[in-house]
Amino acid sequence: MAAINICRHIFLANYSYLCNVQHNPLIDIATDILSRYWGYESFRPMQREIITSVLAGRDTLGLLPTGGGKSITFQIPALAMDGLTIVVTPLISLMKDQVDNLRERGVKATYIHSALSRAEHRLAMDRCRLGRVKLLYLSPEKLQSRNFLEQLRLMNVSLIVVDEAHCISQWGYDFRPSYLRINSLRDIFPQAPVLALTASATPQVADDIMKVLRFKEPNLFSLSFTRPNLSYIVRHCDHKEQKVIDILHAVPGTAIIYVRSRKRTREIAASLQNAGISADFYHAGLAPEDKDEKQNRWKQGATRVMVATNAFGMGIDKPDVRVVIHHDLPTSLEEYYQEAGRAGRDGLPAFAVIIASRNDKGMLTRRLNESFPPKDYITRVYELVGNFLDVAVGDGYNNLYEFNFNLFCQRFKLAPVPALSSLSLLTRAGYIDFTDEITTRSRVMVLLDKSQLYSLDLSGDTDRVFQLLLRTYTGLFADYVYISEPLMASRLNVSQETVYKSLLALSRIHAIHYVPKKSTPYILYTTSREEPRYITMPRAVYEQQRERLKRRLEAMKAFTFSTDECRVNIMLRYFGEQPSQPCGKCDICRGNRRTHPQTADTSRLTESIIYLASQPGGHEIDYILSQLSQPREKIISTIRELIDRGQLTLNGTNLSANKR
Repeated sequence: MAAINICRHIFLANYSYLCNVQHNPLIDIATDILSRYWGYESFRPMQREIITSVLAGRDTLGLLPTGGGKSITFQIPALAMDGLTIVVTPLISLMKDQVDNLRERGVKATYIHSALSRAEHRLAMDRCRLGRVKLLYLSPEKLQSRNFLEQLRLMNVSLIVVDEAHCISQWGYDFRPSYLRINSLRDIFPQAPVLALTASATPQVADDIMKVLRFKEPNLFSLSFTRPNLSYIVRHCDHKEQKVIDILHAVPGTAIIYVRSRKRTREIAASLQNAGISADFYHAGLAPEDKDEKQNRWKQGATRVMVATNAFGMGIDKPDVRVVIHHDLPTSLEEYYQEAGRAGRDGLPAFAVIIASRNDKGMLTRRLNESFPPKDYITRVYELVGNFLDVAVGDGYNNLYEFNFNLFCQRFKLAPVPALSSLSLLTRAGYIDFTDEITTRSRVMVLLDKSQLYSLDLSGDTDRVFQLLLRTYTGLFADYVYISEPLMASRLNVSQETVYKSLLALSRIHAIHYVPKKSTPYILYTTSREEPRYITMPRAVYEQQRERLKRRLEAMKAFTFSTDECRVNIMLRYFGEQPSQPCGKCDICRGNRRTHPQTADTSRLTESIIYLASQPGGHEIDYILSQLSQPREKIISTIRELIDRGQLTLNGTNLSANKR
């Protein structure tokens, strides 16, 4: 670590020169960390530049596409620098996955969010204060607590990371008021640089992120939003499920289908199974064990197609997804770009397909009204929330409440969509902080030391459960460990209820601390409960945000329903780029190309590709690329077009010709 500090001082003194040098001591150390912990020998595009900027102590905004390796850009500096790196992220499921992955690599990391028990929270803070953690993941609502901020003051923080940084901008599609509290970290640790990361942001949002986070100077690193291997296709039809089946028959390989309803995930997955296609469904309401099992089967190739809401995909790095299909339209190009970008991370040809019907334009318009219900309705929802949670007027400040949203809607006969929108708007206005459904897995920590186990007097099922717990899980004496009650019940040949009651009995005698799994949203009162007459919707929260959503919806309509303009160019201009020519790969460009005869050169290339792919068993794409003298991009573009025409089939990385 001393060597790293010396290199860093040299680097900071010579930053402008060393940034243009391919090899310098600090970057060599970063590359060594990359190799040692992740097994890679080189960085992906733009990772090196972002890491260089962060290690130089500069406030930095990194704009990298989905799958571009954003996490590496802060995990490497965290290991190269002294002290603690704080990572603020709104995605609790993602922070748990990242911490688990880091621990598997031998990196000391932990997380803190509002769903933890007091004991878990205290243990995590103690480890950070004692220097036993390099990365601390935080949910932004924790920054509301003055006591928590005072505890942070005792820590040596070297870097502040803001993940999903678009959430801090009111111009963004997913603004979260809790993100505005991140500047309290800047006040406490003024010397720590800030690294803000996001996958999609317009120029206005990028400027706003740097302004709100008080960057000392503008400092943006971004890759083009162009994905050369990805073809954007729109198919117009009213019978969407049959079109999905047709696409999956035409494009072999792993797939994701996005819908907006949990119910539809199950229905479409069943329809695909009936058509002989391996499929499963995924949404936020599933139990953690079910999510893990479904996700693992899909990642391992046992399930070909995942039908999911937008809860699926964050933090999932599966490189060989060949097609992402949007059965339902998202509300913005930012959302669409992130979800579609989960296809083709391996760089091979892949497809992002929207299936649009005549009703979809009207549905997008209705979403505008659903997202911004009348102001008196919003006030009514606020009043009912207080009644539902039994919070008196003047009480509730900084208190966290479990919130059964479905029961709330049933009790007061509220339509779920406008009620959910009202909670979001009340959050933006600063009255509450509503956190969507969080599913936490069961976890246990042993409270006794090992010498006390011998004097523990247990019998029957409780003793058997405790013995199995000690044999099955490691690390129970040092930290909370995730457990599976169904697995324990199966091994003991007893019911899950027996395991559950035994764990509760052990918890009552303070042998263990047992936190059962649960799935529920939360509401944090950021102010004391107000009387309805004092609830107002500021113009910046209501009218201005409504207008911004309207513009995003119009951009989504233009992208989907355009009939004469390159779809990629529409998207690039939305994100502030100035394309020089059509992409040549979207359905609009392909349709235009078919009206013009092929050049002799293109015709010869097509014939050569088909000839190579016609050999017995076909050939790997890399082999075909090595045999042809044309530019790589031109070859891949031609291969993509031949696949789209049905003349070639891609199985994994193997290309074969279809018989005519």
